[in-house]
Amino acid sequence: MMAAPNQDTRNDSNGRSVQDRLIEAAEDLFCRRGFNETSVRDIAAAADCNIASVNYYFGGKDSLYMEIWRRRLAQMRESRLASIERVMSVGGQPRLEDLLRSHAISFFEPLIEGDRQCRFISLMAREMIDPHLPREMFVSEMVSPVLSAMTKALMEICPWLSETTSGVVILLIVGQLVHAVCARELFEQSGHAEQFKLKVEEMVEHIVKFSAAGIRAYATEGTV
Repeated sequence: MMAAPNQDTRNDSNGRSVQDRLIEAAEDLFCRRGFNETSVRDIAAAADCNIASVNYYFGGKDSLYMEIWRRRLAQMRESRLASIERVMSVGGQPRLEDLLRSHAISFFEPLIEGDRQCRFISLMAREMIDPHLPREMFVSEMVSPVLSAMTKALMEICPWLSETTSGVVILLIVGQLVHAVCARELFEQSGHAEQFKLKVEEMVEHIVKFSAAGIRAYATEGTV
């Protein structure tokens, strides 16, 4: 690819390409400030690149934002699919609690693994409140593949569940996880983090216990 006039093509001292620097800088700014409060000039300055680089490599701020999400959604999808596979590939009958726990941990990994990923939770919360992405993007790139794999696994462990009921149950579990993420963000952003005292590991166990009990309740009603 030939460089356009005034176009920055140099790697930095750590060998990071212009594209990688732009993505890292933009993600950090979007997480901290939000989409609307982050300008192309801000991104270019943080990445130590020319302003024209954003348009040249990504076609503008909107496309750069989508590329950040596309990469993140791919990471989340593969992490969640792997978490299901780990449980279902063990010898013997997989346990319901193990499936729910593994899925919940993969959902909360950005809260556990470190500061950069933890900041992405802020962007998730912002996107839920003020969306800038096409809804289809979430469904096709993450929701559908994970929902399909989780439904198959859940029905194998809990044969009394129908496919329809399994889908509803999974959506309710995801609802708990999303609500926990948003609640944590709300309390932290409002300066009342002390009111959300549960650690991530404790929250996972509460969700697992609550969800497993609800799923087993269907067994007393017969196949649904």
